[in-house]
Amino acid sequence: MAAPQGPPALVPPPPPAPAAPAPPSAWQQAMNNAYTSPIPVTKTHIGHALTSEWTKIKSVRSTMWTLGIFLVLVIGIGLLVAAQTEPRDYVDVPFTIPAFFGLVLGQICLITLGVLVTSSEYGTGMIRTTFTASPQRHRVLAAKFLIFFAIAFVFSAVSIFLVGSATESMNSGPEAADIAWTGTVFKGALYVSLLGVLALAAGSMLRHSAGAITAMLGVVLVPAILPAFLMISESTKALGEKMMDYNAPNSLAKIFAIDSETGGNGTSQLWLLIVVTAVAVAGAFALLEKRDV
Repeated sequence: MAAPQGPPALVPPPPPAPAAPAPPSAWQQAMNNAYTSPIPVTKTHIGHALTSEWTKIKSVRSTMWTLGIFLVLVIGIGLLVAAQTEPRDYVDVPFTIPAFFGLVLGQICLITLGVLVTSSEYGTGMIRTTFTASPQRHRVLAAKFLIFFAIAFVFSAVSIFLVGSATESMNSGPEAADIAWTGTVFKGALYVSLLGVLALAAGSMLRHSAGAITAMLGVVLVPAILPAFLMISESTKALGEKMMDYNAPNSLAKIFAIDSETGGNGTSQLWLLIVVTAVAVAGAFALLEKRDV
């Protein structure tokens, strides 16, 4: 008799065949075929803005003309004045005094260049391209200030030093006292350079070349003329005397020890200009972010 058989064993079905991969979409194909630049991508910093501003300021004709006229005025007038002096004229004054007469006129060149560094871009509309390439506006303005100040200070210091060296070689002798004059090179160059920085801040705030230049000429010339009228009245005489001491021409005169009778070496006038320039620069940065271009 045959033994009873159990239920048949269950056999698992074969695994399904793997599905064919879906063809890549058009977007994936575009991403796979995207162009990869061989130029390394680096994070932007202030050095890039400095390079850009240096390229711009050395490429425009206004820089060449204003700095060229500045050198002609300071060095040319300085040497002409030095040629008319004698060793006894430098008994109690430094040899850089002839440079003062050129700086009184040359400072107008630095003021004009300072305004044009920023206002010319607003006038032509190129400031939009600049801020598109560098959206961080404060970095662009900081680079303008640094580049302009470096150029103005170097040109001013070199021109004053050349005049002082030439004057010393023409008038050296036992009648001329050995008065240190290198300090006037630094302070004189710093003063006129700060005037240019103040003009740059004015150009950034006003955004108009003619208006900013006119405003800066008023800052330089009005304090030199107004004291003559203020000192007529006793009530405004003190104000007129103070304004006379701190206007730009008299400040330079004190730095170069021309007005030795009243004393002082121009340090307080220099500090006042530093404070005024710092306030103007802060105002330029504040307005830069609040206004559209």
